[in-house]
Amino acid sequence: MNALSLLALFTPLDLAAVAYTLLGAWALQLLIEHPTLRRPSVSVIMTHYRRDWMREFVTRQPRIFDANILDGLRQGITFYASTCMLALGGGLALLGDTAPLQGLAQSFALVADPVLVIKAKILFILAFVVNAFLKFVWSHRLFGYCSLLMASVPNDASHPQAFPRAARAAEVNITAARNYNRGLRSVYFAIGALGWLVGPWGLLITMTATFATLIRREFASQSRAAMLDRLSETE
Repeated sequence: MNALSLLALFTPLDLAAVAYTLLGAWALQLLIEHPTLRRPSVSVIMTHYRRDWMREFVTRQPRIFDANILDGLRQGITFYASTCMLALGGGLALLGDTAPLQGLAQSFALVADPVLVIKAKILFILAFVVNAFLKFVWSHRLFGYCSLLMASVPNDASHPQAFPRAARAAEVNITAARNYNRGLRSVYFAIGALGWLVGPWGLLITMTATFATLIRREFASQSRAAMLDRLSETE
């Protein structure tokens, strides 16, 4: 079966819901990572704290505290990467036996989807899971690079390479965090995409709820207000 024949199995509303999901995910990432100066996101606010962290790291003795923070970050990433692997395995297993999902879909929809449509929906969800896994793996690697850069920072704050190397470590740390956040958002999108299993309206509703949740947490949460207030005090 070619691509046109496969697309013919989906309704126009299905295709519109998929387009809404992909465009919404792209637009949300752009909004979060490149917000307006008047309304920075939590992700952007945290970049300032990460740079402050590396500047404080230069003069902190001993530096075990900083090593523990990096270790905690990498452990968290490992947990999410392992979870993605489990979800990917479960999704691949469902591709071989879609009967349970067909029964679930029939309980919510008036018309049962063909097996091929169910498999296409599973692959759509798994695409977000795979993307999340790849982001987590790269983020884990970058935090490892960051730890090596931090280890190269001289213990003497007056050393000419102390703060420049700390600044480079901060930028790698920020890049690692950016990939980590992208991975987390992909997990959110994968969960939201589960709504497609009950129909296009389910996908539209669950993805709208997912987008709203992420926007609130990045731009209107209490934690953001606390971070922003503290940042304003130190500037």
